[in-house]
Amino acid sequence: MDGWQVIEEAAALAARGETVALATVVWKQGPTSGQLGSRAIITESGHVHGWIGGACAEPSVIRQAREVIAEGAPRLLLLGGTDKFGDAVPEGMRVVPIACQSEGALEVYIEPVLPAPHLVVVGSSPMANTLAEMGRALGWRAELVDWTRFSADDASERSMVVIATQGHGDEEAIEEAVAARPAYLGLVGSRKRGAAVLGYLAERGVPADQLDRVRVPAGLDLGRTLHTEIAVAILAELVQLRTAGHFRPGQPAGPAEPAAEAVDPVCGMTVTVGPQVRPLDHEGITYYFCSAGCRAQFESTPASYMRKETRC
Repeated sequence: MDGWQVIEEAAALAARGETVALATVVWKQGPTSGQLGSRAIITESGHVHGWIGGACAEPSVIRQAREVIAEGAPRLLLLGGTDKFGDAVPEGMRVVPIACQSEGALEVYIEPVLPAPHLVVVGSSPMANTLAEMGRALGWRAELVDWTRFSADDASERSMVVIATQGHGDEEAIEEAVAARPAYLGLVGSRKRGAAVLGYLAERGVPADQLDRVRVPAGLDLGRTLHTEIAVAILAELVQLRTAGHFRPGQPAGPAEPAAEAVDPVCGMTVTVGPQVRPLDHEGITYYFCSAGCRAQFESTPASYMRKETRC
């Protein structure tokens, strides 16, 4: 993919509900394989689509990108030693030393590409329709589902689910919704009605920790309101919670397996463990290297390096 294709793919992934980071080379000092404007998408699991640089830069960019995804905030990196820059490193730039035989350097801007919020409104009332329409007006992925067709598969841990069935299938809809463990789950109804629904489900054996997450009534308390205003109150609460980071879309939907890493005992560079980083077994320990040169140097005088810490 070229640079523009990378941007289009990042937008497409976000539209499908996936969170990625977009990395762009904004400055370089050769020799380096990274070029000005080179771009790459990094997924939550650490896969790279596009091109950001060679074996020296890529592992560091992947680690930083996954942190950007988790935090939901961009960052500017200087990849390389700071000795040649003196006091010229801008405030706020994160310096990531890398040991590279080419002695090149890169500045890389990494920004999170967050998916559109996913709103699932369960019900068919005028208020439910209004809420779904308002969600779409904000650019959210808003779905309107009748309770008879709603299941846990319609939501995920990133979804915001509003049960607006108005007494028609409240219990069934809540039971399906809690199984999905959505980021937000609200029931439109009075506190008295909510207590009855949740009490019934507790008697059916639905775990208390799941039921405790149900907000009743859903939405900000605006007093006596019309159905359109109830939709406004619910949407306002969702925006408020989302802005406060209570269910930030940038958070992984499930625990991602961290990639195993090791430190090259020769140059000190951190590499992602795998056959591509030239593993070498020596006296019962597996060492990994950023380049064939580092491996050859280790093999020539292993005693100089084998006592160094190799895992990070």
